[in-house]
Amino acid sequence: MPMLPGFHLPKRGRKPHSQQQKFARKITSLRQNSFKQIGEIFGQFIPTKLLKQDPSGKMSRRRLFTKENTFWSFLGQVLDADGGCREAVKKLQSYASNHGLRLPSSSTASYCCARKKLDENLLVEVFQHTAKWSGARRASHSLNDRQVIVVDGTGVTMADTAENQELWPQSSNQKPGCGFPSARICAYFSLQTGTMLSYAIGNKKSNELPLFRKQWSTFEAGDIFLGDKGFCSYFDLAELKKRCVDSVITLARRKPVGRKNCIKEFAPDDLLIEWKKPVYREMVSYSRKTWEDLPDKLVMRQIKVKVTQSGFRTKEFHIVTTLIDQDQYLKDEIAALYLKRWDVELFFRDIKTTMGFDILRCQSPEMIKKEILMYFIAYNCIRRIMLQATQLVDIDIRSISFKGSLQAIRSWEPRLGSSRLSTNERQNMLSDLSFVVARCKVFDRPGRSDPRCLKRRPKPYQLLNKPRSEMVEIQHRSRYEKKA
Repeated sequence: MPMLPGFHLPKRGRKPHSQQQKFARKITSLRQNSFKQIGEIFGQFIPTKLLKQDPSGKMSRRRLFTKENTFWSFLGQVLDADGGCREAVKKLQSYASNHGLRLPSSSTASYCCARKKLDENLLVEVFQHTAKWSGARRASHSLNDRQVIVVDGTGVTMADTAENQELWPQSSNQKPGCGFPSARICAYFSLQTGTMLSYAIGNKKSNELPLFRKQWSTFEAGDIFLGDKGFCSYFDLAELKKRCVDSVITLARRKPVGRKNCIKEFAPDDLLIEWKKPVYREMVSYSRKTWEDLPDKLVMRQIKVKVTQSGFRTKEFHIVTTLIDQDQYLKDEIAALYLKRWDVELFFRDIKTTMGFDILRCQSPEMIKKEILMYFIAYNCIRRIMLQATQLVDIDIRSISFKGSLQAIRSWEPRLGSSRLSTNERQNMLSDLSFVVARCKVFDRPGRSDPRCLKRRPKPYQLLNKPRSEMVEIQHRSRYEKKA
């Protein structure tokens, strides 16, 4: 059909996208799809509804670091051997490269800002979900099908900033500028699975008992509390008994009751005794009204345990417990239960030494609290992986190495982030991970005793016994005097 000059038929189809539009589309795809490599392993334990984009507020805008992306990046960061923000950004760049996208900036500014926007209440809710999993209370009960909760405290240090020092001041024995802020943490663990159920944070002035009392709601009727001599308190044992919670602790601050003063002697070194209510003092942390409501006496059971195994400094100690039924709770069973109390020290070692929790990295109290929560969430998720492994291979979770499990998870994480894996391949990899974790066994070494000595000598550096600014000035002055 002939056309008049200056006229043409319009082209059919859409106008080709410009390079800028193509790049924007790829970035939008990256923002909408989570780069949760570690989420491929732990996503089954954390409700997706908690990580959905907020309709309004700080985390509502569609950015590269959405709520979900920021959460998984933060969780992966605390699991990394390095643990720095820069490594978390490098993982994002690796994910973008693997999916054919333009590499994001190497700057950590956007990631750090996104971490600050994460709501602490969200992390608390995620932690509570990992802690209150029903399987943690139903797995391999150790004493007459009753849940045993072991409690202990530990300390952590953090960056030396003015804000951290104000909330968690350093020890008074250290000179200003030479120490680090330190926090006290008291935590409840399930003895059977090692799952952390709750925790409370305080500073150097906080005793373990006040932090312990803040978490009484964690106990359920029928539970057994297991603790060391630091929790030997008439008030606490009486209050827990009101909640139908029995206690097994070591005797402290009271003299053992002799055979002549006991109510009944069940067997040698196994006595039924009576504690009288202590005199009220103004220094105690509870009111006089609370003291008056306490029972005038507590009927307890006192068991003397003799340590025959080599390597222990203590040769004998006394256990006091509210489990007074000698037929239902045998003396040797209670002594064996208290011996397992040492597991809580191993739980803290897994978090502090193996995961690197002993020295926190964040600079402000707000971020320190979030970092602590992320460590505990990651710890509980690893415990869940270990528990899944015990269901594939019929073994006790106490015989699985936590460090070996963490190493396996770190090795599997990069491979699961590949875009070339099909759904079946991912499932097979996760199944293989569970079998590998099940084979990370800790061999039983009864009677093992090693001296607490270091063979490698530290570098002969001068100790920082003054604020760093003063030390720098002294060094510059000495160099100037040598040149003169």
